[in-house]
Amino acid sequence: MERWKLIQSDVVCVDSSSSSPTVIRVIPRGNAVCGVTSLGDDVFVVCWPTEQKIEVYDTKTFTFQRHITVPRLGRTSYGLAACPHNNCLYAPDCDNASIHRVELSGSNAMMKWSVARYPVGLSVNSEHNLLVVSEGERKLQIFTTRGTLLKNIQLQADIESPRHAVQLPTGQFLVSHRGSLHRICLVGVDGAVVRSYGGQKGSQLTQMDGPTALAVDREGRVLVADQFNKRLLVIDQSLSSAHKMSVCVDRGLKGPRSLWYDQSLRRLYIGELDVRGRVIVIGNLKDFTAAQVNGIPSNKARQSSSVSGKEPASSSTLPDRDDRNLVGTITEEGQLKHVIETKDNFWYIYTVGN
Repeated sequence: MERWKLIQSDVVCVDSSSSSPTVIRVIPRGNAVCGVTSLGDDVFVVCWPTEQKIEVYDTKTFTFQRHITVPRLGRTSYGLAACPHNNCLYAPDCDNASIHRVELSGSNAMMKWSVARYPVGLSVNSEHNLLVVSEGERKLQIFTTRGTLLKNIQLQADIESPRHAVQLPTGQFLVSHRGSLHRICLVGVDGAVVRSYGGQKGSQLTQMDGPTALAVDREGRVLVADQFNKRLLVIDQSLSSAHKMSVCVDRGLKGPRSLWYDQSLRRLYIGELDVRGRVIVIGNLKDFTAAQVNGIPSNKARQSSSVSGKEPASSSTLPDRDDRNLVGTITEEGQLKHVIETKDNFWYIYTVGN
């Protein structure tokens, strides 16, 4: 017999006074997530195949708002980037070697330009310019917001398959890559490797298998989506040591491919490149020191219930499996419990009965 508490949660947020990072939402997608970013009140998600659309969700409720149609965007778009200074969104077209720029004003005016072959990762630097990683030509390219090429950097020969890059305040770059080596490299403006973390493909803490997206916190720690090891690694600023950041979600992480760290909200978005892809949202993440991120705690869900003016009610039956999504686990009164969300935005906390 299973005991249930029903909690309606139209707004699910973590109390900002909480000190521990917590999964605050899992957005089930049902197909592979290729990129995620946010700007202002909007979260942007691109999936595979793109169908020439970018999905937009609300940053508070995480409910779907609308599609942005991007004409002639190819089937594959690995990575999104948003620029608050220029109020625009960038999407790479891997199939057609181009970048699409979407103005985030009411007009949603668009433009595109050509880049080196197979662009697979985007980021915006401190000068509000766009950094593009070309896997096909092993290049880093920097463009103005209107597509003028500023820098064209050829990467060192052993960076065989670059996947993502971010530019540091020093002007150097952090680059993830795979191939005969799977590493995170600190790269100079000449494309040469200064130092690196990783080596041969593997699952040990000193190894990676398909490092892809990168994010950097205020202290210079590097968060890496280690895709085929199904984990996140946190590497110190000197690229000399690492620890795993465990994320407690149903099924565990499945092919994390994209990351976006919103430092102002202390919020991390993880996109899974999986046939049942999800966007996992972590709150209260002020830096990358955490070794474990827990599921949604029940007291936070109850706060959402009280805000809506509804008291928890009892239910004796589970929703059908196709109509629910397990978003985390919590411990309450010494018992391990599960938190699920149904398609109509109802939340349940339950334990397996006595």
